[in-house]
Amino acid sequence: MPTILIKKTGEEPGAASLSVTVPVEQVQEAEERAATAYQQRARLPGFRKGKAPAALVKRQFADDIRQQTLQELIRQSWKAAVAQESLKPIADPHIHNLKWDAGAPVTFEFHVEVKPEITLERIGKFHLKRAVPKVSEDRVLAQLHELREQKAPWTPVAGEKPRPKDLVHVTIATRADGTTVKDPQSYQIVLGEGRAIPDVEERIMGMLPEESLDATVRFPPDFPDEAKRGQPRDIRVTLHEVKRQQLAELNDAFAREVGDFESLEALRKAVREDLQQEAEREADAQVRRDLIDQIVQANRVVAPRPLVERALYVYAQAYGIPEERFADFSREFHSVAEAQVRRDLILDWLVEHHDLRATEADLDQRLQELAARRGTTAAELRASLEKAKRLRDLERGLTEEKVFTFLLSQSTVEPA
Repeated sequence: MPTILIKKTGEEPGAASLSVTVPVEQVQEAEERAATAYQQRARLPGFRKGKAPAALVKRQFADDIRQQTLQELIRQSWKAAVAQESLKPIADPHIHNLKWDAGAPVTFEFHVEVKPEITLERIGKFHLKRAVPKVSEDRVLAQLHELREQKAPWTPVAGEKPRPKDLVHVTIATRADGTTVKDPQSYQIVLGEGRAIPDVEERIMGMLPEESLDATVRFPPDFPDEAKRGQPRDIRVTLHEVKRQQLAELNDAFAREVGDFESLEALRKAVREDLQQEAEREADAQVRRDLIDQIVQANRVVAPRPLVERALYVYAQAYGIPEERFADFSREFHSVAEAQVRRDLILDWLVEHHDLRATEADLDQRLQELAARRGTTAAELRASLEKAKRLRDLERGLTEEKVFTFLLSQSTVEPA
């Protein structure tokens, strides 16, 4: 029987394109398998399960059989393409230009992002500086103030106009023709946090509770929806309630309320220690970033365009960026995506060439350590992480730790 014909039609660092032709004979065999599968489970009026005539099943489920046939042929073709071209895909392929006429071969194209081949000739003998800033008293006071805000209750304010940092309950409706009010929406807004456009916040801060106001506001020039930028909107705002936080005094009683602290001084000490640990972690992270930058420069590592575009798409999905804003988002985050791609390429190369992947023993040990801290068992923690689909994240984190331990052992790190 003729085999699936696969031909590479395009290639660049990080991507490949392949044309696929599936012979008629294989198409027909795949159709028969799909039809038989539907016949075996079909329930049609007047026939027992699995006993309906094949011709009737093919007519009744024609679209489903066609779809199942295509899925099988694409799976077979992709498996053959990976083997024939020795591809190292980093994601599922995209299907383009699919054609399937009755009695003819199935043809289409695979477009796929692949791991490019890189060579790292120098991975060590770099000189790095590790700077750990001292935690200032201002940082400690700022953190204590944040704790005060987190613990402070919201108390209703009567007879006063709201001010920045107040929590307001408002209804905002669109006005049409100067009189008709449409689509009223209720909002809880902390003024000054940027959740409402500046014009709306300005109107709200000029109102008293239970007042309504008709106004024309204008969307700011940097509004996320380009179509609304600079555009006016007639609205009716109703201010229902104003709440203000009552901040506790910084004293021993507040320290006891926050946690198991006997005095404000004990709380202050704990906050300082936490901030110092955070500064230590950031210093380590910066050393890693600097090391990757030096490896990139020493080896001229390039971020392939297809992988950068893929990273941007993943970022956009994670941040919930709408399609109409993707172009602006891509320009803003392009350098971030490039840096991430270069970093991933370097780490993957090191894992592969120096056998640095986290082992099952490494994973078991970390699970036991984490479980002991949380007062549970390693088996229960593993099950919980698997259910949340976070076990692979833990494994990747362990692999990165091994990679950077190896890299840093090849270079010199000095205090700044």
